Amino acid sequence: MNPMLSDWNEFLRGQTLGGAAVDPAAARAELVLADLSHWGLIAFAGDEAQTFLHSQVTNDLRGLGPERAVFAGYCSAKGRMLANFLVFKRDGDILVMLPETLREAVRKRLAMFILRSKVTARDANGDWVRLGLSGPGAGALLADALATAPGPGIMAMAHTEAAFAIRLGDERFDIFVRPGQAPDLWRALAARARAVAAPVWDWLMVDAGIPAVVPATQDQFVPQMANMIELGGVSFQKGCYPGQEIVARSQYLGTQKRRLYLAHVESEVQPGEPVYSPAGGDQPVGQVANAAAAPGGGYDVLAVLQISAYESGAVHLGKEGGPALAFRPLAYMG
Repeated sequence: MNPMLSDWNEFLRGQTLGGAAVDPAAARAELVLADLSHWGLIAFAGDEAQTFLHSQVTNDLRGLGPERAVFAGYCSAKGRMLANFLVFKRDGDILVMLPETLREAVRKRLAMFILRSKVTARDANGDWVRLGLSGPGAGALLADALATAPGPGIMAMAHTEAAFAIRLGDERFDIFVRPGQAPDLWRALAARARAVAAPVWDWLMVDAGIPAVVPATQDQFVPQMANMIELGGVSFQKGCYPGQEIVARSQYLGTQKRRLYLAHVESEVQPGEPVYSPAGGDQPVGQVANAAAAPGGGYDVLAVLQISAYESGAVHLGKEGGPALAFRPLAYMG
């Protein structure tokens, strides 16, 4: 392990991050700061790294530069996502950010296809500390702390010698900083932002409708089911990638029958749990993609389910007649 990363971990243990439950005051209204070590990094390096990764994912990476990140999926031959992630450039590396629980398995799988390409794939967790900053005034605070901030466009990036940041929303950022500089940056941000535990950040992502493939949902959803098109994660103008024919067929034949919805349920829930509707009888009509403890109790979930079941207005967790899902609109769906 990078000695500087050990120092950072020791520093973080001394910080007050709030409780595991989401604090309603911190969730939306306040400026919050989170450690994102539960998100991992893979670095692809070498002369053909960008070309290689372009051939493996759902988005077009040919024009990828250091000024903007992209969202992308990585599919099996069946066109179902094994992962989805942010992709971005820094210091000659193509970096992929995804849940830490998938990092090593995805790295190993992608490395199997490198063959004779001039590419290496490595664990980059020790290279960059990952932080999240969200809430009113996040952009101004980031600009003060780094002397720069990403431009106004979603996925815009800004760089300094020891750090960089990606704009995920109007006032929500992923921040990456060298371990040796991380404590100082944390102090600068925490002087005005409230430090919170990882579940608060997870809830913010669910609330924003941003799905993350996790071990329980690997190889379950074609990108369209997870709203990856609406989130800018699929290109239909690029060349082939694993599962591309199935993804394209689903799009052009208009055969999509499932999509991602945001809902609240007054019950504890885990990714992968099935959901039911009278319209489906005793067969599941979908499953939970992501879940996070919600302000005020219960859980907010992102669930992939049959469009017809959603339109019926009666969807239940775990079994027919189980806890009901109360749906809320996703901002990006208009």
